[in-house]
Amino acid sequence: MSIAVKIYNQKAEQVGDMKLADKVFGVKASEALVHQAMVAQMSNERQVLAHTKDRSEVRGGGKKPWRQKGTGRARVGSSRSPIWIGGGVTFGPRKDRNFKKNINKKMRQKAMFMALSDRVESGDMAVLEKLEMAEFKTKEFNLMLSCLEKNILAAQKHENTPAKGWSASGGKTQKHKNTKNIKRSVLIINEKKDDKVKYSGRNLTGVEIINLENINLLDILKYKNLILTVDGIKKLEERYK
Repeated sequence: MSIAVKIYNQKAEQVGDMKLADKVFGVKASEALVHQAMVAQMSNERQVLAHTKDRSEVRGGGKKPWRQKGTGRARVGSSRSPIWIGGGVTFGPRKDRNFKKNINKKMRQKAMFMALSDRVESGDMAVLEKLEMAEFKTKEFNLMLSCLEKNILAAQKHENTPAKGWSASGGKTQKHKNTKNIKRSVLIINEKKDDKVKYSGRNLTGVEIINLENINLLDILKYKNLILTVDGIKKLEERYK
C-alpha cells in the first residue's frame, strides 16, 4: 500500500501529491534496532580527547633526586614517579582507547528507514516541490519557513489531526496563536549542496540543513520535524531501491 503525501511550494501552497515507497517510508519501527544503530553511530563519531601521560612520557626526571641511603628519606629513583606531584599518571585515560562499534549495513539502513517512516506516520514530515534561494538572505529564508509552519499547522487543525508536527510539545496537541513562540526543531534535507540555502538558514536556531549525501539516523532522530524536496525523495528511493 503506497503512502500519499502532499507537496507544497515555498509559499506553503499545495501544488500536488506524491506516493512514497513503502520500502523507505513505510517500514515498521523496531526500538531495539534503532537504538543499536544510534549507539553505533554515536560511538563511531566519538573523539578520544582525554589523554594522560605515564611516567615514561613526562618530561624530565632523569636524575636521581638524592642518593639511595643515608638521607633518612624514602628511596626514590625519579621525580616523574606517579606518587610525586608533577609525575606520571598511573591509571588515567589514554588516547589509544577504541569505542568503535560494528553494525551490519542493512541494519543501519533499515534503522534510518524506520526513523523516516515514523516522521511520515506522525505527520512531522513536509515535502517541498523545490528549495532554492535567489540570494544569501537569512530573513527571506526565515519568512519562508515561518509561512510553511503556519500553513501546515492550519491545515492540520482543519483536518482534525494532532498539530504535533512543527511544535516542541513532544506529541501533545497545543493551540498556538503565534508561530513565533514555537520552538523550532527542523531538519531540512536538500537533494544537492546549495550554498545559498545552506548559508541563508544556518544562523536560525533549531534549524539544520544538510544535503542528501549526508543523511544519517542521528540527525533524523535529533530534530522533530523533517523537510524533504521531491527530487530528494526520488533520489533517496532510487538509491535504496
